[in-house]
Amino acid sequence: MSIVILITLIFGIVTGVFAGNTIDGIFVEKMSSLLLWLLLFCVGIDMGLNKQVFVQIKKLGFKILLIPFGVAVGSLLGGSVVSLFFPHTLKECLAISSGMGWYSLSGILLTKAGNTTGGTISFLANVMREMLTFISVPFIAKHINYYCAIAPGGATAMDTTLAIISRNTNATIAVMAFVSGVSLTMIVPILVPVFL
Repeated sequence: MSIVILITLIFGIVTGVFAGNTIDGIFVEKMSSLLLWLLLFCVGIDMGLNKQVFVQIKKLGFKILLIPFGVAVGSLLGGSVVSLFFPHTLKECLAISSGMGWYSLSGILLTKAGNTTGGTISFLANVMREMLTFISVPFIAKHINYYCAIAPGGATAMDTTLAIISRNTNATIAVMAFVSGVSLTMIVPILVPVFL
């Protein structure tokens, strides 16, 4: 599955490079949004078909928030480690890693705070995180465990990467991924400015 995703992505890049002048960017953006909504609708149907999912989630209660907490801590630890090897301050690296995969917001927040380089790095790091999620989730779900498959997506586990998580795990994990993504999305606008 990850090979198909990678080939599709490469095909899209090549198409954009060679046919970019003939493709309307607004059309691509609208089509992407439409397909994302359709994908989320299908994932929702899959979750709704499995009534046991919500019983299991109710049993977990607040424990379900341990996953986004772990993802946030892991992301910040990763940012801390990176600061040891690159010419950026610990605060900069923590602000960049606080994006949790939400590239459109984290990059803008850093850029508006006057850190154009940090904004660019944040944007690219979070785009790469999303792309790596599509490639790594099938492997993680198969060889490590389903819970760990939630982590790479970060905030995107509630939308763009939810389908790949759902396809490679089960409906219960998909709901947990959605909750994790929503939770992380709520803390990004708070966490990034803390480190600026």
